[in-house]
Amino acid sequence: MTDDAFQTGPVDKIASSTAHCDIESPITLSPYVVAQHGYVVVVRALDEKDQYDEVECSDGAFRHIREGDVLVGTLGGRQALKGYSGRVPRHIAPGDTLHVLNLGGLIGECTAAHPNLGPALPVEVLGAVMVKRNDQWTHARIQEDALEMRHRLATSVPLVTVSGTAMETGKTEAACRIVEGLSARGLRVGAAKLTGASLMRDVRRMQAHGATAVSTFTDAGIACTVEDAITPIAKGVIHHLNETEDLDVIVAEMGDGFVGYYGVDDLLTDMELQSFIEAHVVAATDLAGAWAAERTFRERYHADITALTGPVTDNDVGRRYITQRLGVTALNALRQGTALVDEVVDALPASAFPEEIEATAPAAPPSSDEQLAVAAE
Repeated sequence: MTDDAFQTGPVDKIASSTAHCDIESPITLSPYVVAQHGYVVVVRALDEKDQYDEVECSDGAFRHIREGDVLVGTLGGRQALKGYSGRVPRHIAPGDTLHVLNLGGLIGECTAAHPNLGPALPVEVLGAVMVKRNDQWTHARIQEDALEMRHRLATSVPLVTVSGTAMETGKTEAACRIVEGLSARGLRVGAAKLTGASLMRDVRRMQAHGATAVSTFTDAGIACTVEDAITPIAKGVIHHLNETEDLDVIVAEMGDGFVGYYGVDDLLTDMELQSFIEAHVVAATDLAGAWAAERTFRERYHADITALTGPVTDNDVGRRYITQRLGVTALNALRQGTALVDEVVDALPASAFPEEIEATAPAAPPSSDEQLAVAAE
């Protein structure tokens, strides 16, 4: 295709899922679209919504999508229990109608909506983003210069995993409290998001809570972890964090639930990864989920749960059942964040702590949120 087939023009929003490509407005647009995961496309919003109406932009800000907005996003599928599900069509051309599938700007054909969110926002395909590499025009895609997959992970600092029974169980909140607490004890903490759909919000929150280095599967060129073998991708992310920073521990959040399409089960059944995991924190919404988590970890993953957290621990009823009936520590990340960090610290080996830091150092003072929560009780 010759240069004269391209157009150049401004765009209104550049989604965070494309951040790895360093795209800026104005963009160069081609009418030929490669219908594959990870390729960057330009679309125009055909409607305007009053819920699930924002996109996380490449600068981290969430902005409302107006009808007529020109948006740069990433082609990708999704299989969300509490959101939109969709796929990348086999053929895509300018004028086709696709949908915004998540807040990170994943673009695809919606195959299943969610009643609480309304229909997915429809968008008109305008074309594909072109970038210059080695003085030649090529289609922008998030796989370029991405982190290498690793089929073997020979070494790693200790891992603390935060998984859950489903979406929206409080995993990110728990991960942030753990990162903050470990950092307050003097540890150099890395943070990772190993599964999910492309969105930078969670690792940016962990970074704001004290993580010195962060990375996600999107850095490995993956828009959503439902379409690829996730284990070598996760190992690549962990290897990258180990290589780029002098860390003491890595807190790794796993998006979605360990039962689902996002690959969490694959990671938790990988014996090599398990050998580096020193603490499992699991978030659940109800007692049935907590019961299933304890049994799954015991019988399938052959691992102990360090602590259960999430909405199921919001009051003493859930915490008492989990502790007495399931024999698992139950701590609410919002109200008992310091105690949760204590449990994680107890699970870490002495080698995780620099010589000048003792694992039994005094606990960090309660956060302002914890103080408010206790005052409200």
